[in-house]
Amino acid sequence: MQGIILFAHGARLNQWAEPFERVAQRMRVANPAIEVELAFLEFMSPDLAQCGLTLAQRGCKRVDILPLFLGAGGHVRKDLPQRVADLAALHPEVDWCLRPAAGEHELVVEALAQVALQYVDAATGAAGL
Repeated sequence: MQGIILFAHGARLNQWAEPFERVAQRMRVANPAIEVELAFLEFMSPDLAQCGLTLAQRGCKRVDILPLFLGAGGHVRKDLPQRVADLAALHPEVDWCLRPAAGEHELVVEALAQVALQYVDAATGAAGL
């Protein structure tokens, strides 16, 4: 069984997590065979360790961890790899695969450019890319 943990920063305001929850739900609908969990670095729960335990208990043998960050700052470059190493030590039966920050993927870059252009186009009446 395969799983994925969508890893977001977290915030004190609960509504902040709504877009990330929608991403997780869309994934569950698109491919029910994949176990999808949403974890947070701070302020919100569950955290990475809790989600990792959940997926290990469900029998996942491979779990991808996708940071839902626009870029790879200190949390993604330093904090997250250590947390993934901790997961691997606790659950060696699972292959934990840390992916690059989602915001660095070309599809996300293109989507953000399109959103920005829609706002500009709405104000100027111009066509998009």
